[in-house]
Amino acid sequence: MKAVTYASFGGPLELTEVDEPKVGPDWVLVRVLASSVNPVDWKVAAGGLEPLLDTFFPVIPGWDVSGVVEAVGPAVTTLEPGDEVFGYLRKDAVHGGTLAEKVAAPVRTVTRKPASASFEEAAAIPLAGLTAFQCLVHTLEAAPGDTVLIHGASGGVGSFAVQIAVSLGARVIGTASEGNHDYLRDLGAEPVEYGDGLVERVRAIVPDGVTAVLDLHGSDLAVSPELLAESSAGRIASIIDPGVNDMGGQYVFVTPDVDDLTELAELFDDGSLTVQIAAKFPLAETQQAWELSQDGHTRGKIVITVP
Repeated sequence: MKAVTYASFGGPLELTEVDEPKVGPDWVLVRVLASSVNPVDWKVAAGGLEPLLDTFFPVIPGWDVSGVVEAVGPAVTTLEPGDEVFGYLRKDAVHGGTLAEKVAAPVRTVTRKPASASFEEAAAIPLAGLTAFQCLVHTLEAAPGDTVLIHGASGGVGSFAVQIAVSLGARVIGTASEGNHDYLRDLGAEPVEYGDGLVERVRAIVPDGVTAVLDLHGSDLAVSPELLAESSAGRIASIIDPGVNDMGGQYVFVTPDVDDLTELAELFDDGSLTVQIAAKFPLAETQQAWELSQDGHTRGKIVITVP
């Protein structure tokens, strides 16, 4: 089968022929129809997770997938060949990712895709959607009556976070550059410019402070405690900086979870969650897709389509 691979940390991406993956007892084989790009993909390829996860070269990158189940292991009871699925395929080692014609997936990482979503839309959801969902639902426990400040609200994770927070009944304030303010309003957030003067801008909107902060950007994390209401001290989650733990907050690293994926699928199907696709690239042009992601100014998600 064809797959995108790299043979060393920092090495070039190549479209190569590789063996089809084996399917374990509680795994499924997925015919990949789409994947998406997340910053973690090229950071892993540069060696960013080498101290934490074993790496076996050549690596097929990619953690997001949507496609069709081709085969199931003998212990799998929840899926069968022909099922349309999506998932976040982070495994215990860096090796067999989703930027390929087929991928073997632990059944704990995939579930049925949203019925109303295209494969491209479904592929854009898993990692970014789960990150936003787990931060807001499990860590911050956002609920009606909350005012949630989201740093970096117009990016891939931020776009989902705004919509999920709104679906939970929270008021949302989102930081972004001026050019993305109308986009955030359309998603249901009240936009503010990030950077110097943020505390004053947020306090002008919410004089008593917000009740929760979700940091997806890092640059304004240091002032986040000043933005919280007195009764919400420490109610901060960050996916960028583990130093948030020293503020009494919580660092979050997304976890594969089919129950959370199912809830995201339901949010998409009932219209509470939409997907902003910034660009689409074929599998052979993954390098260009990564370069666009590295530019750091993408609104929404970059999708990889697989013939």
